[in-house]
Amino acid sequence: QLVESGGGSVQAGDSLKLSCTASGRAYNRYITGWFRQTPGKEREFVAAARWSGFNIYARYYANSVKARFTISTDGAKNTIYMHMNSLKPEDTAVYFCGEGPGTSDSRVYYAQLAPYDMWGQGTQVTVSA
Repeated sequence: QLVESGGGSVQAGDSLKLSCTASGRAYNRYITGWFRQTPGKEREFVAAARWSGFNIYARYYANSVKARFTISTDGAKNTIYMHMNSLKPEDTAVYFCGEGPGTSDSRVYYAQLAPYDMWGQGTQVTVSA
């Protein structure tokens, strides 16, 4: 089970930190991805990390967030974070974290929904101009 937290309403230029915590994992290495969705649109890839415990083996970012969002982990808390800086109104969306076995090293692969077999409930991020 995945639980996201950390969403909220902020002004453009502000920062937020989203958390994704798992209650149990079935893999030795996993891929945790962040996707976002706005009404009427498909879920869009934002970022992902292939990691295990305190080790991050790879990070992947969408071009739209690459210079602004970063991923970190806390193995003791079984939690992955996405630090979102310089937020823009177009970042407004419901953000979901998904998780699956991290068996590939392809950014293109992890930008799809298929690699993720477990999803959280989502957390709303609203950025005002």
